[in-house]
Amino acid sequence: MTESKEKIICKICGEETFKIFNATVLYKYDVSYYQCKKCGFGQTETPYWLKEAYESPMNLSDTGVMFRSERMSKITTTLITLFFKRKGIFLDYAGGLGVFTRQMRDIGFDYFWHDPYTQNVIARGFEGSLDKKYDAVTTFESFEHFEQPLEELEKILELTDTIILTTDLISKPAPEHKDWWYYGSEHGQHIAFHSKESFKFISKKYNLYYHNAKNVHILTKKKIGVFGTVFFKFKFAKHLLYLGYFLINPFIKSKSFDDMNSFYIK
Repeated sequence: MTESKEKIICKICGEETFKIFNATVLYKYDVSYYQCKKCGFGQTETPYWLKEAYESPMNLSDTGVMFRSERMSKITTTLITLFFKRKGIFLDYAGGLGVFTRQMRDIGFDYFWHDPYTQNVIARGFEGSLDKKYDAVTTFESFEHFEQPLEELEKILELTDTIILTTDLISKPAPEHKDWWYYGSEHGQHIAFHSKESFKFISKKYNLYYHNAKNVHILTKKKIGVFGTVFFKFKFAKHLLYLGYFLINPFIKSKSFDDMNSFYIK
C-alpha cells in the first residue's frame, strides 16, 4: 500500500503521532506503526487486514492462554478479595473459550462469560448479559486488539465501575519491531499498544483511578485506600497478588458442585 501523507492522530489523547517503523503483517502486508508524541500510545495504520486476521479468533501463536488463565485466576482472586466486593457479580469480557470464567467459579466467585466472537466451550450455562451491572469486569489480552479503544472502553464502563485487564506496556521510545514480540505482526491482531501515560490519560478523562502491577492494570471509580495505593507502588506487587491466593482460597467455597447440581432436572 502507498503510505498516506495525512497526519495520524492518537486514538487515545488526540495528539499527533510519528511513524516508528514499517513491518510485515500476516507475512504479506507492509504496515506502518506509529507512536503518540504525548502519551506514548502505539497504533498501526488503519487495520484493513483485520477480517483476515480474525478468520480464527484464537490465534495460533497464543500458546499461553491456559497458563495466563491459571495465573490470572489467582491474581484476580486476591485483587477482588483485598480491594473490591468478593461476594459480588463479575463478568469476563472477551472471555474466549470460557476457561477463566470456569476457573473463577471453581474458586468460588459468581462469574459470567461474554464474547461475541468465540464459542463458549468451558463455561456453558454462565453466559453474562450486557444489560446489567457488574461489580467488576475482567478483560485479558483484549485492549491491544481494539480498533477504537475509547469506544470499547466506554462499552465496558457501562457494565461496571471497575475494570481489571492485562496488556503489555509499550515503552517510550517504542522498541524496534524485532525487539518486542508483543507487536504480534505474524497474526495481525495486535493493533493498539498502551503505555502508562495512555492509561493515566484515560483515567483522568473518565474520572477513574489507575493502578498497575506490571502487565496487570486496574481502572476503577472506587478508592482502594492508602494500603492499596502503597501496595501497587511495590515492585513485586504482581507476585504478591499471586501468592495471596494460597492464603485466601481455603476460606472461599467453590461453586463447582453447586453449578453441577443446578443443571440436574428436578
